[in-house]
Amino acid sequence: MTTMHNDDIDTNFPATFTWGVATSAYQIEGAAAIDGRGPSIWDTFSHTDGKIIDGSNGDVACDHYHRYAEDVELIASLGVNAYRFSMSWSRVQPTGSGAWNEAGFAFYARLLDALAAKGLDAHLTLYHWDLPQALQDEGGWLNRATCYHFAAYAAEVARRFGHKVASIATHNEPWCTAVLGHGTGQFAPGMADPAAAVQVSHHLLLSHGLAMQAMRAVNAPAKLGIVLNQWTATPATDSAQDRELAELEYARSVQWYMDAIFKGRYPALALKHADASALSIFENDFTDIKQPIDFLGVNYYTRAYVSAETPPRKPECKLGVNDMGWETYPQGLTELLVGLHREYRLPPVYITENGMAVADKPVDGKIHDEPRIEYVRLHLDALRAVIAQGIDVRGYFYWSLMDNFEWNSGYAKRFGMLYVDYATQQRSFKDSALWYRDFIAAQRASHAPAQLVLAGEH
Repeated sequence: MTTMHNDDIDTNFPATFTWGVATSAYQIEGAAAIDGRGPSIWDTFSHTDGKIIDGSNGDVACDHYHRYAEDVELIASLGVNAYRFSMSWSRVQPTGSGAWNEAGFAFYARLLDALAAKGLDAHLTLYHWDLPQALQDEGGWLNRATCYHFAAYAAEVARRFGHKVASIATHNEPWCTAVLGHGTGQFAPGMADPAAAVQVSHHLLLSHGLAMQAMRAVNAPAKLGIVLNQWTATPATDSAQDRELAELEYARSVQWYMDAIFKGRYPALALKHADASALSIFENDFTDIKQPIDFLGVNYYTRAYVSAETPPRKPECKLGVNDMGWETYPQGLTELLVGLHREYRLPPVYITENGMAVADKPVDGKIHDEPRIEYVRLHLDALRAVIAQGIDVRGYFYWSLMDNFEWNSGYAKRFGMLYVDYATQQRSFKDSALWYRDFIAAQRASHAPAQLVLAGEH
């Protein structure tokens, strides 16, 4: 690995910029049936034959529940000043309604205390796809009642921890919950019904708005917002068909959520093409959804490349693809944020996820992941271009802190800056972790006040 010196790095990120890493509960915690935790839809889904590519599940994952203190030490050693993680709803409320599980809350209290002791800001996400199974048994996100259960959960978390965390996000990537969980069946709960996906997307947005109001009602001092996965949509050719299809893709993936939150409506183009025959929207729903948010979290990995041909044209992938088969396209991050800034009155923005899956393998005890380093470097360059245009981007969180249970891919895909040997639970720094540490250190050094030189000293 090449040693990085401060003068090798552009150092024009703001001095107050947040540098972090991110994880989610089901992907790392393990302890699936310990201390009163109830089952979630991902417990059910991952234990269903044929749903996970490698036949694995999250019962143990990275055993973070027991190893959180070690993990916090590792986070701190990277030199970041923030950690983004999610709470397992069924760990703190096993059935998604009714009694709270104090043992579950105690775990998160210990985690927050450990982060505070290291000077790390905590950025909490309430929902990263792991609905309590008991609520799924009652209809899950197709049941409007789930929105109100979620708001009650949000209020309780904000009441207990709102003074201990820097921010609380309601949802992570509701598009995935709706489309992958209910439209295609790739994710839990495994439903393949496009009309259901549209209704679920509405209920997720409604639950977000209700939760925002519930958290504000308890005067939580934390910043409140939502995290959306977003991308640009590039037509494969200049044909009218490709341009129209790209416009539709952007409307139903990005604008569907942004328009609801910032404009109080769904985009007409997406609504026209959506399977919305059974979509139920109550009179005041958009009033509830269109709540002011303190921040917008943006998760960006790649662009959508849209072709109307059969089979569809593929992008050239000049910068390669990751182990998921996703194109590396950093300029899409600039294009995305500039477009959002032009279309909406944005609050402060955080890049809450950005990262690369690499088929990492230790060689002589080292993990050389140069493609990941280059991926992050290119995306940070793209982010600089955004900030240079006056767009208020406050922070960057790499996804993810460590290798983990990657949903329906199981443990076959590795996004982490820390390598995890799942047989021993040993964590090891990849070259990218050391690069990120040095990069952040150089950023801080560039903002440090110059040392005064006394007269006569040389």
